[in-house]
Amino acid sequence: MEFFRVNNDIPFMRHAVKFNVFSVTLVLLAIFFLVTRGLNLSVEFTGGTLVEVSYPEAVQVEPIRQALSREGYTDAQVQHFGSARDVLVRLPTREGMDSDRISENVLATLQAMDGPDPELRRVEFVGPQIGDELAADGALALLFVLIGIMIYLALRFEWRFSLAAIVAILHDMIVILGFFALFQWDFSLAVLAAVLAALGYSVNETVIIFDRIRETFKKKRGMNTPEVINHAITRVISRTIITHTTTLMVVFTMLIFGGETLHYFSLALAISIIFGMYSSMLVSSPVVMWLGVSREQFIKPKKEKEEAVV
Repeated sequence: MEFFRVNNDIPFMRHAVKFNVFSVTLVLLAIFFLVTRGLNLSVEFTGGTLVEVSYPEAVQVEPIRQALSREGYTDAQVQHFGSARDVLVRLPTREGMDSDRISENVLATLQAMDGPDPELRRVEFVGPQIGDELAADGALALLFVLIGIMIYLALRFEWRFSLAAIVAILHDMIVILGFFALFQWDFSLAVLAAVLAALGYSVNETVIIFDRIRETFKKKRGMNTPEVINHAITRVISRTIITHTTTLMVVFTMLIFGGETLHYFSLALAISIIFGMYSSMLVSSPVVMWLGVSREQFIKPKKEKEEAVV
């Protein structure tokens, strides 16, 4: 489906160096913030206390969050768990205070609020060792995703496309992490899931562009490599804008109305979709061009039939 059609090819590759200078600068800034500020890891990674309570009727989490903040738990994470009557409170580890003491203080704070008293359902302590294991598992998940994508693209296209896609994926991943490091947004398992989902979304867009590049090489014999890439990107730009705009509408809906539980998850998705669209067109494609992709790599030479010897 196309809501609009661009008749003349847009000369993207003429400005490839400028786009990639911008990308390199962005990645270097992201790495700088990751090194100097680091990620603001959530309780799942750093360890802490989980307190689950149940109310006889549905409750709002914002008053609970404000009550805990007044008691000094400004870093408490409060969300519904299962239903609107069940609430889960996450609190990071504090020196000199054990899990039982924290759970007692949290329950006392909630009971002092106006309305029905909550019932304590469970208290769990997430140790730093478990947090380290989750961080290691998350890093392995990212590594396996990258390896799988590289193998898939190498088999479907060619090693140049595989390498270019990995460069674009690493670009998106580092930029997302850089935003979270710069603004010290809470980096949780949900955000990690959003990053993994975003990588798959970015690869899908990259594959579509690569397919069109391969198709154009076979059909447009009078074009050189930059012209082929410009033509391929221009032909899919309408679809790209429509797809990403509709997806962003859903993500922004979650960001605005999803509450604190989905806030950073949807924020990570929004950043990744925007930069995924950029990297698919203006990061991976120039890398493919600079690696020397050509028409000969897709068109097999015709075998001349040997004349039969009489």
